[in-house]
Amino acid sequence: MGFATVSGPWLIGSVKETTGSTPGRVRNTGSTEVVQTRAIAFTNITAATLAFALPAGSIITTARFLTTVAYATTTPTIALFVNGVAINTASSITAFGGTGYADIALGNNSAAAAVLVGNVGATDAIITFTQANVTATSGAGVLVIKYVVRNSSGASFPATA
Repeated sequence: MGFATVSGPWLIGSVKETTGSTPGRVRNTGSTEVVQTRAIAFTNITAATLAFALPAGSIITTARFLTTVAYATTTPTIALFVNGVAINTASSITAFGGTGYADIALGNNSAAAAVLVGNVGATDAIITFTQANVTATSGAGVLVIKYVVRNSSGASFPATA
């Protein structure tokens, strides 16, 4: 298997420009969703631990925590940040009690957070996290973030043909 690096965004579909309103002549291209992952252990509890860097203009579609080793604690929480601004309300994630996954609600803590989830900004964004475990003595998982690469302006499509 090989790896390729593309500066994005990728558009997939057969009609790039709309001419009229007839099916087959209306733009049907869409941007691809990409994923980054980071392994997290119960010992990753320092403030602002680096998780990812996202390309400028990206829109975050999903954040998820996959528990691979059950946490030995009752109140673990995780908080995500874009360039130091919290993009979720840190709260207990139920999947921490056993293996499985839990989606992390994004943009629910402030208007500024919702804006950052919709567009991480005009420059590459640093995504950090904090994890509070209280009394954890074990536990591990994988933080997964899905996003759509867009231009630094947040545009997904060229303004003109």
